[in-house]
Amino acid sequence: MSRRIGIHEFCENRSCPVFDVRSPSEYRQGHIPGAISLPLFSDEERACIGTLYKQVGKQPAILKGLELVGPKLSDLVRQVYALAGAQKKIQVYCWRGGMRSGSVAWLLNTSGFEVEVLIGGYKSWRNYLPEIFSKSLSYLVLGGYTGSGKTEILHALKARGEQVLDLEEIAHHKGSAFGAIGMSPQPTQEHFENELGQALLNLEDSRPVWVEDESRMIGKITLPEAFWLKKSSGQVLFLEVPKTERIQRLVKDYTNCPIETLKDAILRIHKKLGGVRTQEALEALSKGELAVVADLTLHYYDKAYNTGLQTLKKPEQVTRVPCEGEQEERLQSLLRFSL
Repeated sequence: MSRRIGIHEFCENRSCPVFDVRSPSEYRQGHIPGAISLPLFSDEERACIGTLYKQVGKQPAILKGLELVGPKLSDLVRQVYALAGAQKKIQVYCWRGGMRSGSVAWLLNTSGFEVEVLIGGYKSWRNYLPEIFSKSLSYLVLGGYTGSGKTEILHALKARGEQVLDLEEIAHHKGSAFGAIGMSPQPTQEHFENELGQALLNLEDSRPVWVEDESRMIGKITLPEAFWLKKSSGQVLFLEVPKTERIQRLVKDYTNCPIETLKDAILRIHKKLGGVRTQEALEALSKGELAVVADLTLHYYDKAYNTGLQTLKKPEQVTRVPCEGEQEERLQSLLRFSL
């Protein structure tokens, strides 16, 4: 017999393969991070069964489901054998922990697997996320103007064993009009929340968490309110990096970008940049003068960041950290200020 487990036990025991038996489109929209797609029905089959259930009734829908899934049963078992390897214990879930996960659990249990079924299915995970976002963590918020190298420092802190939450990595976006350049497509809002929730679960409550000072929006993604409020209450360590160095870093980051891509990014902020600066930036771009482009656009980004810092943070929340010299010196300065 398979065993049914609640969301807390499910999250605490993720050492075995997890299978999502919902349809492919449901999985693409969002799934529990790390889960493997093992659809019982295709999108078209699921729609057919759903329509039959609504228009005719439960029993005809069940019979149609059995008719559709029958020829697939041996293939489903073979897939699990191949994906699970030597593991005999597995976990499965569907949307609400109902017939789909129950049916697959019975099949796999009969085939020799020890199966755990998530009570409430994927919906129970989604209902659990607000609690995760409100988790009591002590945030050290890494602030600084655009081009300060905050992401590089986060990576260096992580390499030293510090707890780091990289929101840009989860969102696949660097948080500005230029933020999508060089990044893979952003996840859905739903799946971003799933990935963020899993990342937070992996963090220890007893140790501080380093996170970048992102705005509420990262590209098209919105940070969940409960998490945003927790992060916003953290101590901000503001990196004071010379503008000349920031310009050099931005030029290095965007040297190999197509001119049209950079032009589109400039035009997206033309109203806030102003007509004159926008035209100057476009002319500099056409001449390959990326340092001039960076200097002009930083005028807007520095002003916007300053406004946000003064509006959203109390003065006592912000500690300014001089950051000149080599990376190791900067790390040491940050770690001293964070004590």
